[in-house]
Amino acid sequence: MSTSFRISDSASRRLVSRAVREGTSSTALLNRLIREGVDQLEHPGIVFRGPLHDRRAALAAGPEVWEVVARLMELDGPVEQRIVALARQSDLQDRKIRTAVAYAREHGTEIGERIGRHRQASDLVRHK
Repeated sequence: MSTSFRISDSASRRLVSRAVREGTSSTALLNRLIREGVDQLEHPGIVFRGPLHDRRAALAAGPEVWEVVARLMELDGPVEQRIVALARQSDLQDRKIRTAVAYAREHGTEIGERIGRHRQASDLVRHK
């Protein structure tokens, strides 16, 4: 879908300057900022980390979402019981774990793929 936006001269200069520093196009940077910004509005407490080619959703001042979900998957019982257990075992508050779970529900493919890549890499390291 092609969309046209009008942004202020000041915002445009900042966008172009940042895109140049990141070695990307203004359009690619704007697209990333919109996606990540909307996700942050819809999931307060979520931030994004990592280089341009490997952006990852994470809890503000906490682990990445995929790490929380992977740990929950290792526990037994219903989701609510696993959330409580993980909160007891870690320094994460249950509301932060729920934030990660809510994000993962909406972005299941992305989170599942990251968990899969991590497990695959871990298996390779263990079998060397």
